[in-house]
Amino acid sequence: FFAHRDFANERSEATQAAPCCGFPAAMMTYNIDVGYLEGLLRGYRAGILNSTDYANLTQCETIDDMKMHLSSTDYGNFLQNEPSPISTTTLAQKTTEKLVEEFNFLRMQAVEPLATFLDYITYGYMIDNIILVLTGTSHNRSSEELLEKCHPLGLFDSMATLCVTQSTSELYRTVLVDTPLGPYFGDCISLEDLDEVNIEIIRNTLYKAYLEDFHAFCMKVGGETAEVMGDILKLEADRRAINITVNSLDTDLDLKSREKLYPTIGLLYPEGTSRLIKATDLDAVRSAIDAFPDYRGLLSEGYDDDKTIEDQFFELEVNLNRLAFEQQFHYGARPDMQRAPTRTCPRRHASALAHRAAGHSPLDIHSTATARSAEEKFGCRAAAGVDAVVSQLGRGGAAPAFPCGRSKIIKSADL
Repeated sequence: FFAHRDFANERSEATQAAPCCGFPAAMMTYNIDVGYLEGLLRGYRAGILNSTDYANLTQCETIDDMKMHLSSTDYGNFLQNEPSPISTTTLAQKTTEKLVEEFNFLRMQAVEPLATFLDYITYGYMIDNIILVLTGTSHNRSSEELLEKCHPLGLFDSMATLCVTQSTSELYRTVLVDTPLGPYFGDCISLEDLDEVNIEIIRNTLYKAYLEDFHAFCMKVGGETAEVMGDILKLEADRRAINITVNSLDTDLDLKSREKLYPTIGLLYPEGTSRLIKATDLDAVRSAIDAFPDYRGLLSEGYDDDKTIEDQFFELEVNLNRLAFEQQFHYGARPDMQRAPTRTCPRRHASALAHRAAGHSPLDIHSTATARSAEEKFGCRAAAGVDAVVSQLGRGGAAPAFPCGRSKIIKSADL
């Protein structure tokens, strides 16, 4: 009896203190609280559209034909209540709603520390929503229109109040102080005017604090989670550091201000970022990242000119997401199922195919990544043209023809 009681107490303490504290311990305790959600998650992965599904979708003449084919996949009858003809915007909205529904179900079932981990995933969407509202407000867009375009995973109660703020101090005092992003906002208070440059500085400052905080939390969880998520977050930090540098080369942003925007994690930190700080042209950026094999070819002249730097980072991220499912007893697979390379890729590709079926633009399926197997590439590599379609759809504009619509070096997300 005493031996059994002692064992139960030790197991409870181990589960509460560090559920991912190492492979042997995780084998005994991980499935107590997380096993059910782990099974659901891997089931979601099995439902990702594969190359056969995409091949069938390319043969659809109308969006109603796409609706019929998608009903035989894990998407089911998610469009059954939508009257014909179905618009491309409706298709994108409904697939996003399905993603959010699956994520929220996992979130409601989770216990600590997984519950906090899933909360961290939503913080990135909160940042994007805040910047979207601030940017739209500066261009005199209506609050109703802006709130409709916000991602559901990043909504919070006081979101509408963002539309009436005139300075960052007012924004913090009236809106953000009671949100999870409040602690990240300290370095932005000095920016009084919400102009275009300051808004981008706010975006990158918030992301810097968010990535560092999320990384620290994952390291505290330990075990396989620290290893898997450490690699994913480091890649994201490096991507932002390189993008910020490239985009600020021809701007008035001084080197000291640029340095404050670099995350203090990643493969580039500290040696690589110290070189990026001093970079004044694209050649200097190439020289700064040349010592890192994973990034050596990103800006090389003549190196796969058909890919943007964002495409190449996307492939690196896809590979990390794929490898995350090759390991057990960690939380790293959860963000992989919510981020672009996995669950959102089928949505983006379906939106692009729907736009073509509606007669808005031609699509050469063999020139894009949609022909790749989602099981092999785990969600497929998203072509920049597909991103451009979804971006234009979100703004209510016309979509570009494929495979055009690529940005010169990167997307306009960072500075």
